[in-house]
Amino acid sequence: MTAIYIDADACPVREEVYRVAERVGLDVFVVSNGSRPIRPSQNPRIKMVIVAEGADAADDWIAERITAADICVTNDIPLAARCLKKNARSLAANGKLWTENNIGNALAGREVGKYLRETGVNTGGPPPFSKADRSRFLNALDTVVQAALRDAGQPRA
Repeated sequence: MTAIYIDADACPVREEVYRVAERVGLDVFVVSNGSRPIRPSQNPRIKMVIVAEGADAADDWIAERITAADICVTNDIPLAARCLKKNARSLAANGKLWTENNIGNALAGREVGKYLRETGVNTGGPPPFSKADRSRFLNALDTVVQAALRDAGQPRA
């Protein structure tokens, strides 16, 4: 059964995931280290998971459980890579679909940015999240969910 895993700390599209998952009838795991309060959903298919504090505790929880039938919503490039290695689908909050064709360059770019920041260069950070990003995300999530359901042989909504 397809499920959606949300790397929930600082995720701006949780409500959008909830709506799509409810419409299609998917379970959602909202994984957080508890550092930021997240309002729980009343939907019993949306499960809040609080992991121990730690840099990669939420990532580890997701990567240990995700399967090829599942989808991960994350802006964390290393987590996206871990999910792809398990043949799961991974989607960033701005609607970017992580694939085997683009994850290598993203990981390399992340390392370059990390190096530059460590040497004192101001890299500016990511652009602010926009309405266009939210719209792209919803379109991409719908496409990814339908593909995951089709590939898993599940009925589509």
